[in-house]
Amino acid sequence: MTQPLTGIRVLDLTRVMTGPYCTMMLGDMGADVIKIEQPGKGDDTRAWGPPFLGGDDATTGESAYYLSINRNKRSITVNLKDEQGKEIIRRLAANSDVVVENFAPGVTKRLGLSYDDLRAVQPDLVYCSISGFGQDGPGFDRTAYDIIVQGMSGMMSITGQADDDGGMPTKMGVPIADMTAGMFAAFAIVNALFHRERTGEGQYIDTSMLGGQVALLVYYAVGYFATGEAAQRQGNRHQTVVPYDTFSTADGYVNLAIGNERLWQKFCDAFGLTEAAADPRFGSNAARMANLGPLYEAMNGALRQHTTAEVMTILDAVGVPAGPIATIDQVFAAPQTLHLGLKMPAPHPTIADLATPGVPYRMRGTPCQVRHAPPLLGQHTAEILAELGYSAADIAALH
Repeated sequence: MTQPLTGIRVLDLTRVMTGPYCTMMLGDMGADVIKIEQPGKGDDTRAWGPPFLGGDDATTGESAYYLSINRNKRSITVNLKDEQGKEIIRRLAANSDVVVENFAPGVTKRLGLSYDDLRAVQPDLVYCSISGFGQDGPGFDRTAYDIIVQGMSGMMSITGQADDDGGMPTKMGVPIADMTAGMFAAFAIVNALFHRERTGEGQYIDTSMLGGQVALLVYYAVGYFATGEAAQRQGNRHQTVVPYDTFSTADGYVNLAIGNERLWQKFCDAFGLTEAAADPRFGSNAARMANLGPLYEAMNGALRQHTTAEVMTILDAVGVPAGPIATIDQVFAAPQTLHLGLKMPAPHPTIADLATPGVPYRMRGTPCQVRHAPPLLGQHTAEILAELGYSAADIAALH
């Protein structure tokens, strides 16, 4: 079936998380993604384990980290420091619509593979650079890792338990700075392709991990602009809605999101909290915010009398938004997760029953599918070189 990006070729010069996440998104939408990897080593994440699947180490198996973000791509190994390798890249660029790279700023220029270099062979090229802090400016050349950017972006200043609760700044459980930079890059690329479709013009895209994280600050940022006061860490509490937090039960935890007075009254009725329902200290969102101590004392006293399952049964029956905290194994056993296709089989040449996280959107006319499992290192080298016009003898000589 034709997919939205069928016929679009992406030359993928990225590695680790940020760029590969971007190019996987494009591949899931039908693009032909050609992943350029270092001979003998490949993407750094091929060695990031355990766990490894299909073997005990990177020599005999495949890293779970690598497998998670590299489906729907073809792999070719190319030495970018060799002139013949650079010529392969130029030939690929001449037959590509998009180039994505996440080298340190300035590296592609030194290699002769910058936007200006490659648009000389493909004038309408869409070329996207993903970096930690942008391609220029007073702090662009700092080395970027996810935890560093999460800290410098302000994200960690609002994540974690409050100082008064003995907490410390905490990073997200997933590499959110890497992943959002990749998502924003994919979004910008698709928009640039749409612009090219209308005008015939390619363009250069500069996106960064820092930019992606700052964009996610949303109401925290606007609140600061409005008041001059920076938000502080407050655990799982909401900045402006109460009660909106994680609460203990008899055997675990439950998340509650009680966003208005009607839901607050329903919660109180469900647990027999008649005094709390009538207490003026809890009579409005602002009042509850000003009286968190006694509010939480009343709520916890009721919730801890029930198991998480019992709490969920009670609140689901009256329509109060609540949810348990599921473990990863529980997530992928949940009927709704499976119904939405969020566990996606990815048939692999050496790993039986490989699955990856599914695509988080469903398109009725052009559904996403796994056309290629995460490729073995250099799996498609000869195939891609042949497509570029290299003869069998040429390919043997290049090897």
